[in-house]
Amino acid sequence: EVILKKYSPIGELGDFAKEYADSLYESLNHVTLISDRDTFIAISGGSKKEFQEKPVGELIESCMEERKIRTETNSGEYEIIKGHSETYSTFVIAPIVASGDPIGSVVLINKNEGAKMGDLEVKMAETAAGFLAKQMEQ
Repeated sequence: EVILKKYSPIGELGDFAKEYADSLYESLNHVTLISDRDTFIAISGGSKKEFQEKPVGELIESCMEERKIRTETNSGEYEIIKGHSETYSTFVIAPIVASGDPIGSVVLINKNEGAKMGDLEVKMAETAAGFLAKQMEQ
């Protein structure tokens, strides 16, 4: 019996992605998620049980496909995990694009009312995504 496992290029960065997520959380105090194309591979500041290996939601998929950063500052129901909408007060999603192909995302989320994300959070998520993409291109 042969068991085939789907290959995730960003999965190679597992420990590295986790450390980067930890650093972002420590600096910004927003839950930080890093995903490959399909699932979350690194979580910091939030429940690992809630996110680890869970499929990414349509919101994140569309950001990756469009290769565009998405920021939301209005509290509302958003599908971060596929098939599961939850209330978040603010978020930033930055696609990780290596050699022109989207391979994952960096997501900053916060459920706390009054929490805001601005240019700093966008830049930090964008920098993290760019850095992880460069690591994959080597």
